[in-house]
Amino acid sequence: MKVVIAGAGSVGRSIARDMVKRAHEVVIIDRSPSAMRVAAVPDADWILGDACEISTLEQAQMDNVDVVVTATGDDKANLVVSLLAKTEYGVPRVISRINNPANEWLFNETWGVDVPVSTPNIMSNLIEDAVASGSFVRKMTLTDDGAVLYQGRVAKGARVVGQVVGDIILPPDITISAVIRDNIALVAAPDLVIDEKDYLLVIAQAGSEVHLGRANMLISPPGVGHLSN
Repeated sequence: MKVVIAGAGSVGRSIARDMVKRAHEVVIIDRSPSAMRVAAVPDADWILGDACEISTLEQAQMDNVDVVVTATGDDKANLVVSLLAKTEYGVPRVISRINNPANEWLFNETWGVDVPVSTPNIMSNLIEDAVASGSFVRKMTLTDDGAVLYQGRVAKGARVVGQVVGDIILPPDITISAVIRDNIALVAAPDLVIDEKDYLLVIAQAGSEVHLGRANMLISPPGVGHLSN
């Protein structure tokens, strides 16, 4: 697989090193001479140039690239490179770094972005995951109309422990889609019994997130949780 990375900062170099270790062909592009730390990833191809310019992308031979990663510290540059990669070269997969969470709404297919990555959001999710036993954590948006996937870990003594999926009463427009037990994904069949430490994957339709407080009560420890809306 050929991977082109725009941005040779710490993020770009870290990704490049990992891709090289996995035996992928890697090209790193950066316009700053001081960023050309070739010794940091000696097995990658380095290009000194502006990835927002077609002439630079031509040097990277973008016509046969499988993945483009825009990892600069400039959201505008990341969007421009993403758009060029998708529209000019038809790169199958474009992954783009979001530096400012306020710009997250821009990072979508309109700008050629297949996978937007927001470091602050990732950190927030990691923090939430660390304390998420008994509450649902947002994982990803699934559809254009706003359906969202949430994950929640069933706490010890939670109301749903010992219940079958078919008997669990959830708030409106929230559906159990799967259960993860011992790292194995199980179909949320009506007769599946919920155990402690199971992870429930639920889909919340647009607007139904306001009812998650009630859903949290079902997987929270005894005496924890509150009704909302």
